Amino acid sequence: MNKKILWKSNTMKVDKKADLDFLSEKEIGKARKFHESFPQYTKTPLVSLDNLSKKLGVGGLYIKDESYRFGLNAFKVLGGSYAMSKYLAQKLGKDISELNYEKLTSEEIRKQLGEITFVTATDGNHGRGVAWTAAQLKQKSVVYMPKGSSQTRLENIRKEGAEASIQDMNYDDAVRLAAENAKKYGWVVVQDTAWEGYEDIPAWIMQGYGTMASEALEQLNSLGVERPTHIFVQAGVGSLAGAVQGFFASVFKDNCPTTVVVEADEAACLYKSALQNDGKPQIVTGDMPTIMAGLACGEPNIIGWEVLKSYSSMFVSCPDWVSAKGMRMLGNPMKGDERVISGESGAVTLGLLAAIMTRDELKDMREALKLDENSRVLFFSTEGDTDPDKYRSIVWDGEYPSYE
Repeated sequence: MNKKILWKSNTMKVDKKADLDFLSEKEIGKARKFHESFPQYTKTPLVSLDNLSKKLGVGGLYIKDESYRFGLNAFKVLGGSYAMSKYLAQKLGKDISELNYEKLTSEEIRKQLGEITFVTATDGNHGRGVAWTAAQLKQKSVVYMPKGSSQTRLENIRKEGAEASIQDMNYDDAVRLAAENAKKYGWVVVQDTAWEGYEDIPAWIMQGYGTMASEALEQLNSLGVERPTHIFVQAGVGSLAGAVQGFFASVFKDNCPTTVVVEADEAACLYKSALQNDGKPQIVTGDMPTIMAGLACGEPNIIGWEVLKSYSSMFVSCPDWVSAKGMRMLGNPMKGDERVISGESGAVTLGLLAAIMTRDELKDMREALKLDENSRVLFFSTEGDTDPDKYRSIVWDGEYPSYE
């Protein structure tokens, strides 16, 4: 029997909404200008699925396809590269706007800085981005992965020059291991989850993710869409979701798009926090066995959480079949629509929208979100087939069917 999609409208009372200055167009503009200085930079495509939107009964579906990002098959490098570079800029006593890719990766800067080791915990994409950036900066990186991580993802991280290993612990414990060893060996933690006393780098990572949101808005405008009516965004610790939410709330102020925060049901810490309804972040512990490896995080980023509880409309907990459905739909598009290769953590939002628009038991959800033929919905496919074997077992062999 299929597990159910669970949802909760945001009814949390917020005395003072989260400050969005750090995710404003001006700040995100700095991050974007920095990313544009990379020789590997190109704007990733925004795909308009016109025929699917007609079939599902909405006005437009727009998917930002991050499988093209810097040749790394995922968006995560945006956050790691910007945060690591801001950290180096701070060490050099400069503002990031004074430094571009060429300057930062020069031998002269490398000599000025000496040897730095960056450390992180990851289920794959973030660690690969950190390893890649460290290599570009001619620095070292150490990457810890939680148990159950894909061997392919591990090898991809090692190929970027990192010292990488799979540990016998869950993601949140791997984060603690990274933090402990950083203290012990004088390394620099690059983690997109924030905790008391560790807030600068996670905030910078969120700013880095803002490049993707800024590009998407510009691309929507060029398609004649002034603003999306709805944004569906997936969440692990909530850094990406917080960055996207914060940027759009900052741009559109009181006319912010309806934002739906989507999690894997085995790691739905934000949904659990919304259910609790007291504004405090809740934690999910244990192994978190979900195919959505990139979302298998049980402890919210406190910065991201403040933004999400202040501005998001709904929190949703999704079983694995929802993600698998989204992957199959994007990989096998309707005639005339473009194909998007989207991994397990990238496709869950589209799978969710398809379920909302076609399943009778989700009619209340459809009505609560006011989804209809006037809705223009923005999604972020945050990764391609970063675990190719898993991708094929779902799309070819029908693992995790979406029917009873």
